[in-house]
Amino acid sequence: MAEKKGTRRANGETAIYFGKDGRWHARVPMGYKDTGEPYRRHTTRKTRDELVEEVKRLEKQRDAGSARQPGKPWTVEKWLQHWVENIAKPTVSENTYDGYEVAVRVHLVPGVGKHRLDRLEPEHLESLYRRMQANGARKAGTAHQTHRTARTALGEAVRRGHAAKNAASLAKPPRMEEDASEVEPYSVEEVQCLLLEANKRRNSARWVLALALGLRQGETLGLRWSDVDLANEYLKLRRNRLRPKYGHGCPEASPCGRKAGYCPDRVHVRRETKNTKSRAGRRAVPLPGPLVVMLRAHAETQARERTAAGDLWTASEYVFTKPLGGPLSPNTDYHDWKRMLEDAGVRDARLHDARHTAATVLMLLGVPDRVIDQIMGWEPGTSAGMRARYLHVPDAMLKDVARKIAEALWGAPGTAPVDKNQDNEG
Repeated sequence: MAEKKGTRRANGETAIYFGKDGRWHARVPMGYKDTGEPYRRHTTRKTRDELVEEVKRLEKQRDAGSARQPGKPWTVEKWLQHWVENIAKPTVSENTYDGYEVAVRVHLVPGVGKHRLDRLEPEHLESLYRRMQANGARKAGTAHQTHRTARTALGEAVRRGHAAKNAASLAKPPRMEEDASEVEPYSVEEVQCLLLEANKRRNSARWVLALALGLRQGETLGLRWSDVDLANEYLKLRRNRLRPKYGHGCPEASPCGRKAGYCPDRVHVRRETKNTKSRAGRRAVPLPGPLVVMLRAHAETQARERTAAGDLWTASEYVFTKPLGGPLSPNTDYHDWKRMLEDAGVRDARLHDARHTAATVLMLLGVPDRVIDQIMGWEPGTSAGMRARYLHVPDAMLKDVARKIAEALWGAPGTAPVDKNQDNEG
């Protein structure tokens, strides 16, 4: 800092001077504008000591990179729209971007978009979450998704110096009630019923991969024959099938008037697959012998379908295809799963619940945790938490543990407890 004494100072120095208005003034260099010109912050106080303290605060912000930059302050709406399109979209997966975009457009912008970004408070967000649940009885999970999006977007704003605090990190989202219908993995008998029903269906190996190995839907539908090594009995998982997204293909002069997904000339606007982003997700999974036999038979069946279809066949390298080739739609796959449950006479459950079943079976077989983590594709840092979510202890196992405790403490059924003191006396 330097006081003004009639000499010219370098752009990097703070100028302090006493003004004609009887107050102390300072012009603090804070960086550069978007045009490249130096930017100075003007501040004033009644006394020099007060001004020096303010200058020190501003210089500390500047040096830490947390000072607000020149220009019109961001509103929450402008920042969220900028963040989701220019920061999030190029760096996250399509599915993640879709979730962010909906949370921003449908909930956050209408709810808190008019506030200044640097003046947004946790209470503003908490009020929004309450309104979301009151209007239309939205589930707490929707508010949680909105909350996570806000926390990520505002965290980036803090890192860039556009806000001093992350209001979403301080806000309390709605309480997530325990789900009354807690996931209950299928029993061995139920899995056997499903496998028998799967054998009657086209692409039967697709369901065995889910029930026996716990492959995610996107991983299974994204499998290509180059990922499958039947000779060495394993497959490699390295990509996920994405849900299709469509755009209008009809002429702008004569639009069809329908949603893009129902446009007669619809066009794909999203790639079919994406590479697995995590190292744990890119993994090799062993194939049980019966599954190897099923996949060999599946390859032969697919070859016959290709020959029968002739020119109508849509060429692709996918393991599981539509009757005339081409990748399976995740939506169609989901409805096939529901029909299979009904035909097998097995209770209804999510397709993802098959993954819980596979993880539990691996536990019951005594497979080491590290091997379970690799088969399931869990990251080392999160594997303990994932095992807690996915590995379910059946009632039969609990009863077996209770029996062993009883035998250890009270002896086997029908035997009298041993008096060790009496044995010692003898």
